[in-house]
Parts: sequence; structure tokens; C-alpha cells
Amino acid sequence: MRPALIGDIGGTNARFALVTPGGVAPHDILSLPCADYPGLVEAVQDYLARVGATGTQAPREACLAFACPVHDDRIKMTNNHWVFSRAAVQAELGLTLFKAINDFTAQALGVPHVAEEELVEIQSGQATPHAARLVIGPGTGLGVATLFPGRHAWIPLPGEGGHITFAPTDERERQLLHHFHHRYGRVSVERVLCGQGLLDLYLAHCSLESATPAFSTPAQVTAAADEDPIARDTLLRFLKILGDVCGDAALTLGARGGVTLCGGILPRLLDWLPESRFREAFADKGRMHAYNAAIPIHVVTAPWPGLLGAAEALHNEEVE
Repeated sequence: MRPALIGDIGGTNARFALVTPGGVAPHDILSLPCADYPGLVEAVQDYLARVGATGTQAPREACLAFACPVHDDRIKMTNNHWVFSRAAVQAELGLTLFKAINDFTAQALGVPHVAEEELVEIQSGQATPHAARLVIGPGTGLGVATLFPGRHAWIPLPGEGGHITFAPTDERERQLLHHFHHRYGRVSVERVLCGQGLLDLYLAHCSLESATPAFSTPAQVTAAADEDPIARDTLLRFLKILGDVCGDAALTLGARGGVTLCGGILPRLLDWLPESRFREAFADKGRMHAYNAAIPIHVVTAPWPGLLGAAEALHNEEVE
């Protein structure tokens, strides 16, 4: 039986794997830098050659998740240079089935397949059966999706919630909004809640404190937070704003089934979440405080939830 191709393609890396049709356990996982390839087809062909899935072993089915809108035949990546036609890719790769889904649709569909030991509890609570679940997480951008338990399969509700307007809740955030507005014009929450946003948030804090920036990458800011006061304030503010946004999204979606935090950043910040105002901000919704305070929140530490979701989506009739 030929394997199927699955993938989770972000702004920086393209993660590919193979899966036995009907299963969800990925194997032959490789992560390839998007910048090394002119387009999707070249990256897939290189991956298949590396793992020996060519000729009679070449996949005829594929489900690939992308960090961008995927509504039309023409797909343009938001945070890298790849642009392609779904129909052209299917033809060039000789696929009988090709699904292109949003990356956070894949994250959402992967969540039910994540092992319990790969979930870290941030807020206890009782998940309501048959209720929506929010999946959200900062990485190269800010992904947001909803998952609903249908009668026969999980129903993903993709969206572009990372592009809602940033709404400050105190004087410091009003100052930050002014700083970001001067640079970008309209300020979405993704401008703050992503890797580049963490660095921009640090630079904004330096500007507001009339301090010379000492760090030039998000990783440097995170690493220095134990000792550098501005880096620490930046990280705590980042998590507080994330709590605000997650809480608003949970109210909007009625996410009584739980909130799951994914992405490449948060697993590195697990020690900081309890020190931050994340939970306070998540529940600080006036008359709806008790509603949000009862919602369970977890961080996914599994390395490849998007691949699990792509495998789930391959033959999920709710995913077109």
C-alpha cells in the first residue's frame, strides 16, 4: 500500500511526513527550510527523494496544511515567498487526492490525537461535552481555529483570528499601541503575538524606557528575561496580552470545550506562564469572569500536532 503524504508548512519551515492511509501516526518526518526552495513542488520532490518515496512508492494522496488562507485555487503564503495553484501542484505531483488546509485547521484536528502526557495544564476546569474547543498559538504568525465534535468526525472551523484589532486594556498598552501604530498603521494582535512581535514588543519597551536595545532576536529576549528587566517585562506583557486575546476568543466562540495553546513559542515559556498575568487576563471579562475561569486551558508540547491533524483531515469528510 502506498503511503500518503502529509505536511505542515509555516512561514519558515515545511514539515513533511508519510502516513499509512487510514492512520494518523506520521513517520519519516523531515523539516525543510522554505527559503531553500523556489516553491512547494520542489520542496515535496526533494522530501520524497530523501525518504525514498518515489516511483511505485510515490504517494498518490496528500494533505498539506499552510500558514495562510486556502480558500481559492491560487494559494499565496503569508510569511514566505511560495505562491502556487492547487490544481497545478496536484497535476505535477501525480496525485489522485490533494487537500490543502489551513495550518491551524490542522493544529485543531491534531489536538484530539495528542497524548495526555504531551498536554500541560495551565488552568483547570471541566470541559463541556459537545462544545467548541479553541486552538490558538503564536509562532511565525498567530494561528486561531475552532474544533467542534460532529456526529461522525471532528469539524474544524478555520478562521483568521490573528488579524483582529489589538485592543489595549491599560496605559502601558495604550503606549504600545501608539508605538506600533506609528510603525504599521493598523495594529492586529498578530503584530504583537508572534515571534517577530515579541522582538517588536521588546524594542517598543526599550523606546518607552529610553533604553538602548541589547537584543536583536526573539530568542535573545526570551533567554535574557531572567536577568534583564526590560526583557522580563516584555515576556510578561506578551503573555498577558495573549491571555486577553484567548479570553476574548473563548467568549466569541463559546469555547466551553477547552482552550488549547499550540505553536512553537509557548512550549519554551512554560515556566513563565504561572508568573505572568495570562490566567488573570483570560478571566478578566467583567460579568463573564466565572464563564472564562471555568474553561480548562492546556499547552501542547507534542512536536508535530499539525502533522497529526493533516493525517486526520486526509479522509475526514468534514474537511474539503
